[in-house]
Order: sequence, then C-alpha cells, then structure tokens
Amino acid sequence: MVRDAHPTFLIIPVQKEKRVLTTTQDITSSMTSSEKRATWSLAGIYALRMLGLFMILPVLSLFAEQLEGSTPALIGLAMGIYGLPQVLLQIPFGLLSDRYGRKKIIIIGLVLFLIGSVIAALSTTIYGVLVGRAFQGAGAVSAVIMALVADLTQEVHRTKAMAIIGISIGASFGVGIIAGPVISGFGGVQSVFAVTAVLTALAILAIIFIVPDPQLSKLHRDAEVVPEEMMQVLKNADLLRLNYGIFTLHMILMAIFVVVPTLMRSAGLIAGREWQVYLPVFVISMAFAVPFVILAEKKRKMKQVFLGAIAVLMIAELGLSVVHQNLIGIIGFLWLFFCGFNLLEATLPSLISKTAPADLKGTAMGAYSSSQFLGLFLGGVVGGWFNGEFGVTAVFLFCAAAAFSWLLVSFWMKPPRYVANLLIALEQLSEPEANQFVADMLKIGGVEEITLHYEEALAYLKVDNQQLDKDRLQALITQYVHA
Repeated sequence: MVRDAHPTFLIIPVQKEKRVLTTTQDITSSMTSSEKRATWSLAGIYALRMLGLFMILPVLSLFAEQLEGSTPALIGLAMGIYGLPQVLLQIPFGLLSDRYGRKKIIIIGLVLFLIGSVIAALSTTIYGVLVGRAFQGAGAVSAVIMALVADLTQEVHRTKAMAIIGISIGASFGVGIIAGPVISGFGGVQSVFAVTAVLTALAILAIIFIVPDPQLSKLHRDAEVVPEEMMQVLKNADLLRLNYGIFTLHMILMAIFVVVPTLMRSAGLIAGREWQVYLPVFVISMAFAVPFVILAEKKRKMKQVFLGAIAVLMIAELGLSVVHQNLIGIIGFLWLFFCGFNLLEATLPSLISKTAPADLKGTAMGAYSSSQFLGLFLGGVVGGWFNGEFGVTAVFLFCAAAAFSWLLVSFWMKPPRYVANLLIALEQLSEPEANQFVADMLKIGGVEEITLHYEEALAYLKVDNQQLDKDRLQALITQYVHA
C-alpha cells in the first residue's frame, strides 16, 4: 500500500491482465430505468418495514399497560427489545447474503418480521408482545437491502440510490408516528401489529415479483461491512464520537416514548387524538430543521449546527422534566425535541459519510447502525426501569444527562471535510493504466482523495462537489474508456 501527499492516493495492487473499460460511465447522468425500478422498489420495501416499527412507538406504552403481567420495566423492555437482535444479526445476515443470495436472505428476514408481528398482534400478555418484538428484531435485513441496492446500481449512481433509501426512512418515521395512533384508535395496539404484518407481506411480494434479480452479487465496500476492517473503523476516534451520538440519540428517543404518550393522556389528551399532536409537531419541527440542514451543508457550518442541535435536545429533556404534568408544556418541549432530533437524524449519516475512508464507508455504517439499535434497546430498558423505580422526572433527567455527555464528547470532534463519495469502475484496465488513470484524476480540482482497489477494479473517490470540475473528470473517464 502506498500513500502519497495530499491529495491522497492509496494503491492496493493485484496483478491482472490488460483490459479496457467496457462501459461508459457518465457522472452527470440520471439513473437508468432498471436502476430506478430497483432503487424505488427497495426503498419502498425498506419504508414498509420501518413504517411498521415506527407506528408502534407512540402507542405501545399506552396499550401495554392493559396487557396481563405488565410492569413499567417490562413495557420498556417490550419497546426496546427489537434493537437487541438487530445488533446481533445485522452483520451476520449481510455476510450470509454474500454466500446464499440477497433476495433469499431478505425474504427470510421479512418472514421473521412477519411472524413477530402476528405473534404480537395475537398476544394478550406482555410476554407475548416481548416474544413478538424479538422476532421482529430478528428480521435484520437492513444491511442486505443496502447490498442489493449496490448490486443493482452503477457505481456512479450509488450515492443517489442510497440517498433515496435514506429519504424513505425519514418519510416512514413521520408517517409512522402519525398513523400509529390513528390505527390503534380502531383496534388497539393489536391492530397496529396486524397492519404491520400486512405491510410486511406486501414487502415480501414486492421482493419476489418487483425487485430485479442482480446479475452478479459481490462485495461492495461502500455499502457492506468488511469484518476484517472493523477494528480499523472502531479505532477511529471521529467515527466513535459519531457512533456514540447515534447511540445516545436513539436511546433518548426510545426512553421518552416509553413515558410521553401516557403523560399526554394523563394531562388531558383525549384517546385517539394523539395524531393531532404528532402531525403538527413533526411537520413544523421538520420545517424548522430544513434551513439548518442547508446552513450545515451549503454554508459549511456543520459542527456549529451539530452542537446546537445536541444542546436543543438537552434543553427539551430538561423542560419535559419540569412541565410533564401540563399538556401544552409537553407538546411544546416535544416539538423542541423533534427540532433537534430531525436535524441530528439528517446530519449524522452525512458526517459518517464525510468522515469514513471512502473504501470503509460500508463498514463504518455497519458499526453506526449497530450503535443505533443498541441505543434503541437500552433506551427502552432504561426508560422503563427508571420510570418504575424513580418516576418520569428521572427518565427525562437521565436523557438530559445523556445529551450533555454527547455534547461534551462532540466538542472535540474535528470540523468535517465537506466531501462526498464517488465510485469509478476500472474494468479491464491493466494495473499501470489504472494507476495512471487515478494519478490523472488527482490533478482535477475538487478530487480530494482516491483509494484504488485494483483487485475489485474500483476507485473510491472523495470529492468536493462545490469545487469538482465534473466536465474535466468526465472527459478523463471517456478518454480512458476509448483508449
């Protein structure tokens, strides 16, 4: 491995026969129709699965109190237990998909999720819901879906495809916390689990009949975990800070949903009208977050906006600890919480992408996702236990302390480089040609870093899109294609 001075050029050589690029790669082009079909169908599958999970958040603690055997601690565990099998099975499922096929593993995962939804829908005890939620978590196919997206898209369109998946997750969260209370108004939490089962069945049909079969499944370093590289990711202090951040964010999210729905009901909110709170709270908080996302990305004020959003979380939790008996106060600080949450939910993946080495992005995202699900699990457990032992004030103070610890940790984060990832295929180039191609790309303005994996015939680029000379880069690609 050779590292030159900045801009960075990493070479990972493997001897191959001389070859020529077989396809034209247009970095300014739109996705093909088949790529759009694959991306949007998989985004829909991801969204359907996540929708079922998010619908549960605002209603499970309300209805779980009516289940036989319920205690505050068990209600919290029922909400959070979904995250534990996700942590344990997400990476193994990804590795199994490399060997046995993406679609087969996705179907197995969705079937497990379906079984869990049915078990929970039919349960009359808290223990049945616990088993159902654990089965739901065992359907840990998020990483496999990302790998399938990578199989079905060209390298130059990979970032667009991943962005569409991210948008689908955000949309499903907003729809889920609004739809959950509406659906539960017709048949309790069991009806939410039943709808989740139906959505999962639709997702299984979509993966079978709509999602294209990949011609070739291979390792994608930008979308999959490479186990032997995990220690390198875990030794990166900047990535560890971000992993702690997503862990803390989702721990707080789950902990407040253990207690807030019941608090709003006790403070006078009429049953079945919870959506009238969540809809304006979520929509208005999103509207407030968007300008700050633009400020962070376009005006390059990411660290300042990031720290401010964490501070907003802490203030919201402190406020909830004081006004949790007043409905207007709860709604006001819940809105403030979602202002910070939505902003952080948008900026954290961007920071991971900017911070991780281009060829380790998939591994970095695997560690990040595991941290997120671990946070969900512990948020439910800790929120339920604190609520039972010390009351709701202690839950909010714990969350405020967690946010404060995150704020302290984040003060030492380096201001991020404002770079994006770009993949260029080097099919059928000899090693000297590939090295020369990469050396020529490094001369182009806006190309900050390149890691060449010749054995994969791929160059992983970090580029500054505001500075990148796309016409010159495209001309260089075309030159090597027709050389």
